[in-house]
Amino acid sequence: MTLFDEEFETAEPAGAPPLRVRMTVAYDGAAFHGFAAQPEVPTVAGALVLAIERSLRVKDIDLVCAGRTDAGVHARGQVVSFDVPAGTSVDPDELMRRVNRQTAPSVVVRDCALAPGFNARHDAVARRYRYTVVNAAVPDPLLATQAWWVPEPLDIRAMQAACDPLLGEHDFAAFCRKPTARRDGTIPGTTRRVTDAEWEFPTDDGVLYFWIDANAFCHQMVRSIVGLLVDIGKGKRHVSDVMKVLRGLDRQANAEPAPPYGLVLWEVKY
Repeated sequence: MTLFDEEFETAEPAGAPPLRVRMTVAYDGAAFHGFAAQPEVPTVAGALVLAIERSLRVKDIDLVCAGRTDAGVHARGQVVSFDVPAGTSVDPDELMRRVNRQTAPSVVVRDCALAPGFNARHDAVARRYRYTVVNAAVPDPLLATQAWWVPEPLDIRAMQAACDPLLGEHDFAAFCRKPTARRDGTIPGTTRRVTDAEWEFPTDDGVLYFWIDANAFCHQMVRSIVGLLVDIGKGKRHVSDVMKVLRGLDRQANAEPAPPYGLVLWEVKY
């Protein structure tokens, strides 16, 4: 049976469970209003769902992702899962090729597999992000949509020392946008567990990478952390301010978030 066999509905007995598909996705977020589908604006989920539905000739795909990235944020290792009706003929390799023909190069499926019972969000145990800063007197035009240009000299040692207070489990309310209530009226918490946070400067051309791993992240958390660390590097704030901001739980006491275009969802761990 081919991917487009229109008689797939009779291939499985009535009441058979749907097929669960898992994809690893990379995308350039510059052209999108974030990951989550929104009416009348381009989103990553919108592009993916349309391509998947066209490829499989199904409707109403409900896409679950490991992390909803904001407008302008990129991904190398976003993970999604979704169900298709029982009996749908799904060849993962062929599905990946068909979707990529529709969405590349801005959105690319890097891996595709059948994954019974898998949930991209709830099964994730950690997420890893990378933020890129170009610390040079002049910007790099080739990184203009991928990195934050900071021309002022930065104290890298101070920025690295400021990472230490972030490690462990903390309430990151001062680093997150105020969460909105769920449908049941409850307010999501802002406590997260950070397992790694460090700066890397692999070359001498002023390109800096900030890496951070945590069990999960709240809205704008990474960008707010980078904004404070860069202020510390500029000498505007002190290393001790990280713990003060954490303990204060006041977002107004924090620095402005770093721009979205330097941020990449690098990997999701399961």
